[in-house]
Amino acid sequence: MSKKRIGFIGLGLIGGSIAKAIRQYYPDYELLALDKNKESLALAVQEGTIDTVCSAIDEHFQQCSYIFLCAPISYNTAYLSQLKTLIQPHCILTDVGSVKTSIHEEIIRLGMEENFIGGHPMAGSEKSGFINSKPHLIENAYYILTPSAKVSKEKLELYRTFIESLKALPIVLDYQLHDRIAGTISHLPHIIASCLVNFVKDTDTKTELMKLLAAGGFKDITRIASSSPIMWQQICLKNGKNISAILGEYIQTLENAKHAIDNGAESELYSLFETSRDYRNSMPNGSSGPIKKNFALYCDIIDETGGIATIATILASNNISIKNIGIIHNREFEEGVLRIEFYEEEASVKATALLQKYRYIVYEV
Repeated sequence: MSKKRIGFIGLGLIGGSIAKAIRQYYPDYELLALDKNKESLALAVQEGTIDTVCSAIDEHFQQCSYIFLCAPISYNTAYLSQLKTLIQPHCILTDVGSVKTSIHEEIIRLGMEENFIGGHPMAGSEKSGFINSKPHLIENAYYILTPSAKVSKEKLELYRTFIESLKALPIVLDYQLHDRIAGTISHLPHIIASCLVNFVKDTDTKTELMKLLAAGGFKDITRIASSSPIMWQQICLKNGKNISAILGEYIQTLENAKHAIDNGAESELYSLFETSRDYRNSMPNGSSGPIKKNFALYCDIIDETGGIATIATILASNNISIKNIGIIHNREFEEGVLRIEFYEEEASVKATALLQKYRYIVYEV
């Protein structure tokens, strides 16, 4: 590809990571950015990720080949009217939001469909901001593209090829289908996890025995309840119609489970757990979905002084960073005594091999 100018409105975790990926694979491209966080912009320039800092949506964006809207969902739609008079016919305008209907509807209202291809990189982190962005965040992650009805096939193929060149895995979907899928496999689980945690909190004993004993499986299935409250509030508001319908259907499955339990329906109960087990086991381990994968292992250690410190030293001496480490007291669903969590899959794989080399018994998640 020839040298291009690419603009970013919002330079947080996702915007910053995409910008860094572009800089890595297209070092001669001109990248410019607008963000309310001046420290992030200064750091981006200092690191060489961004060439030009913008103070407003102005003529700097006129000659962009791509413009990425990477601000919160409600802000992205608000910026569209300012961009309408600036973008040229060749420009591809995109966003990175996890809800697509609201921005597509605004694009249609403003008559900007010929330029717009929605985007949703299925990657992220519990950490936020440009300071935590990294060029490989979207690598091998599904990247959903939701083209407008009037955007040309040439533009779509150009953008699909560009995203693929950043080592992401582009998938083209209708924007309404995207929101139903995301509502089911991403938004619903977050709501369930949050409700489950609050249910335990509200029904706990006075001495908080549930909180004490809730480890292992419970903490794993509710891990996503630790996500940003503001982000999930906005997602529920923007994808409310889909989420409400999906919740209604899910509540019916809970009612069915309750009915089977109330009636002692042996075959129905067996089928419930058998089909869920088989379907979950059929999911590919390498699949990159909307909920960030947890990279962890469990291993057995003898209860002796310095046991954890020895393992931490082995990993640290081999440049493996540990995200979290701790003893599992409730081992109903885990085989190992010690749970070690890592930031990246590569570190988890390397740690497993290393600990096995030192004769530790390791159980991978």
